[in-house]
Amino acid sequence: MKVLVADDDADLRELIAFTLMQAGHLVVKAGDGPAALRHFGAEGPDLVLLDINMPGLSGFQVCETIRARSRVPVMMLTVRGEEEDLVRALGLGADDYLTKPFSPRTLLARVKALLRRAGMESTAPLAAGRISLDLEEHTVRIGAAEPVRLTKLELRLLQMLLANAGHAVNPERLLIQVWGHRSGGDRQLLKQLVHRLRQKIEADPAAPAVLRTAAAGYKLVVD
Repeated sequence: MKVLVADDDADLRELIAFTLMQAGHLVVKAGDGPAALRHFGAEGPDLVLLDINMPGLSGFQVCETIRARSRVPVMMLTVRGEEEDLVRALGLGADDYLTKPFSPRTLLARVKALLRRAGMESTAPLAAGRISLDLEEHTVRIGAAEPVRLTKLELRLLQMLLANAGHAVNPERLLIQVWGHRSGGDRQLLKQLVHRLRQKIEADPAAPAVLRTAAAGYKLVVD
């Protein structure tokens, strides 16, 4: 699942993103209302977490705009606890409402429950072409070959690449998805992770046919 997290509190936004990525979700982050709408249009998330108090456009305004064009599940996040806000959020089409502060376990439980109510909870493998990724078992299968077990970091990397199969993904996006942050010094770590993954999934790691290096980053070939 791809989740859009929109919150102007950078520390909380990073914590929420890390929690969701640990649970196997792809995460797109926004720090204000206009950015949230831009990412929503560009990324097509399966779930949206919206802070109510954001600059540019409030969470209420973003929710109303999203609901005018999509039925994607929306959960509002706020430090407020007033019934009036809850009623307004639900009236605008929000599906759930979580008051800060909350624990990572509570967040994951509420996200899981919301996806289940929306009929979106699934343990089915993520697949494209001949590649199938099992998020529950931490394994990947290519064609008719036996499943190969992955580490958590390998799983996150392959999940991001598979979600963008056939298209190059730049290193910055991969760093954020795998480790939750980006830094120029971390590119070597990414290269090492790609090398280890190729040892597992390529017939000839020295001449990769599945996980290729592209001008803009890395690309998964699924044909």
